[in-house]
Amino acid sequence: MGKLEASVAMLALALVLGLVSGGNFYDECDATWEPQNCWTYDGGNSLSLALVSNSSGSMIRSKRQFIYGTVSTMIQLVKGDSAGTVTTYYTSSVGDDHDEIDFEFLGNETGQPYTLHTNVYAAGVGDKEMQFRPWFDPTDGYHNYTISWTPCTIVWYVDGTPIRAFRNYEHTHGVAFPTSRPMYAYSSIWAAEDWATQGGRVRADWTRAPFVASYRGIDLDVCECYGGDCVYTCAGAFGGCGGLTGEQRGKMRWVQHNYRIYDYCADREGSKVPGIECTLPQY
Repeated sequence: MGKLEASVAMLALALVLGLVSGGNFYDECDATWEPQNCWTYDGGNSLSLALVSNSSGSMIRSKRQFIYGTVSTMIQLVKGDSAGTVTTYYTSSVGDDHDEIDFEFLGNETGQPYTLHTNVYAAGVGDKEMQFRPWFDPTDGYHNYTISWTPCTIVWYVDGTPIRAFRNYEHTHGVAFPTSRPMYAYSSIWAAEDWATQGGRVRADWTRAPFVASYRGIDLDVCECYGGDCVYTCAGAFGGCGGLTGEQRGKMRWVQHNYRIYDYCADREGSKVPGIECTLPQY
């Protein structure tokens, strides 16, 4: 098969499997919580979510459900005093024993840095947090946040730089990994005064409300799946998933060495015992 025929065949397979990139927020998402605090503009290519009180934030969810793929958007986080607020961008299944892949952005008082919080749940089990300080100002313009999920590995990217990877060791070492529950993509803003900022010591200043996070563009390059045989079909579509390049691994090591502030694998407080995955390569 020549290069042209191979390209056409891959495109046909992508269309059959639903491996297609998404459009704008109007086309791709529904407001599922407090829609009055969510609005789109620029023809649906931009979106804002507002937190107006400790019980009234907002959430959007993708219309498409999927197994594996890449979800990506540009976010400008809440400016100024964002203490007590959490902005999120994540994927999650629904129902009991859910799977979830998280980006959470924990606000801070003016002049103090955000915390970039990552986590992964499989079969309802999480506790795999890794946190970072951003090496840039996430409130000054838009920055890209991407989650890549394949049968082999989950990778979190910021502006194209991988900051964390979580490899699938389910079959070889019994470490739970999301492989069978279709997910949606979500984004939200909500109040978490009890823990989000400096362990809850700094509360939200509600005189500054509404707190607004802004988004630009959304891309869902995913294998659509709503249960059944597509779980296996989508896994086959990503069966040849490759790893990070040497350059990408170097960038990830740089971020983790200089900007990682918490790693569940290194947490020995109380009765915590790191999982076996902490002793194994993650990329």
